[in-house]
Amino acid sequence: MTLTEKISYIRGLADGLKLDETKDEVKVLNAIIELLDDMALAVTEMEELYDEMSEQLDAVDEDLSNLEEDFYDDCDCCDCDCDDDCDCDCCCDDDCDCDLDDEVFYEVTCGKCGETICIDEDTLLEGEIVCPVCGEVLEFDFSDLDCCCDDDCDCGCHD
Repeated sequence: MTLTEKISYIRGLADGLKLDETKDEVKVLNAIIELLDDMALAVTEMEELYDEMSEQLDAVDEDLSNLEEDFYDDCDCCDCDCDDDCDCDCCCDDDCDCDLDDEVFYEVTCGKCGETICIDEDTLLEGEIVCPVCGEVLEFDFSDLDCCCDDDCDCGCHD
């Protein structure tokens, strides 16, 4: 039963009592029933507006999702801007269209916020990056590492 139906039922009960309309108690009772009737109509109207707004919000959400897919074709697994030329080799799922064979990527975890970031070897060898989430500078020091390759390699450790 809706609110307006319930108020109509209460109004019918009160009318069925055949109360004396001149008594103050009956006037108060009728005023309360009238107030409840007005409130039920207002609530019904708000419910209808809420339903309409909810439908509009769902449509906007769907449109936004479509725009995000069209304009932010990013890989969900890392911070790279994945497109047809993407070379990320990180935690991609089966839906990712990344080319995983060209370049090696490394996962780095920010010590401040715990965000895992995928970076390529060139960025890693630069020595530092800024965490895109919290802005913390992440530094990489390779001075203690010994090279495991010959002098003809291009790893950058012989420069």
